[in-house]
Amino acid sequence: IILLGKSLRYLNDGVVEGRRTFVNTAKYLKMSLSSNFGNMISMAGASLFLPFLPMTAPQILLNNLLYDSSQFALPSDNVDPVQLEKPRQMNIKSLKEFMLVFGLISSLFDFITFAILKLVFNSTAAGFQTYWFIESLVTQTLVVLIIRSPRAFTKSLPSKPLLASIAGVVLLALAIIFSPLGRYFGFVQPTLAPMLVISLITLSYLVVVRVVSLLMARHNELIK
Repeated sequence: IILLGKSLRYLNDGVVEGRRTFVNTAKYLKMSLSSNFGNMISMAGASLFLPFLPMTAPQILLNNLLYDSSQFALPSDNVDPVQLEKPRQMNIKSLKEFMLVFGLISSLFDFITFAILKLVFNSTAAGFQTYWFIESLVTQTLVVLIIRSPRAFTKSLPSKPLLASIAGVVLLALAIIFSPLGRYFGFVQPTLAPMLVISLITLSYLVVVRVVSLLMARHNELIK
């Protein structure tokens, strides 16, 4: 350890920053593992009854690029003071449980989206892929704001860079879909009714995730 000045304050600042980094790393692991697990189930399940891919390879790559880009600012996120009071270690058992529970919740809402797109709107392959792309990207991008802290949103605000990156990625994704560039990825122009339904599904998903995450937090912490 190299101190940059004649004060132990630098050592204290390093410890605090290390704990902050650890907590934000745990946030990313929770979100990333559950999201990837849920997407894997959704893709496998959809392939059983759809005559086309639920999302093409270029669309998957674009989805991953945008999603990963939204998380570049996660290291800057604010951390609850209680999470910095003492050293913590990763609880692998709870991490697995989180992945299973929230991965399955994600897949449940994906299957609800699939059913509505096919049975209600009778979407074409391109339409189906467009709307699921929107639902998939928005839910997995916004969910970090829900699971980042068990405290109320007004008492544990995310950092401004994180909010800006999430909002920017969502707006960029919609801009690509609604612009002429969208057709190069196989997207179609979304219409009002399906977009309203997708918005309702997304909101319902975030509410369910919030409720379940609060219930889990009462019994089992990911980091302790």
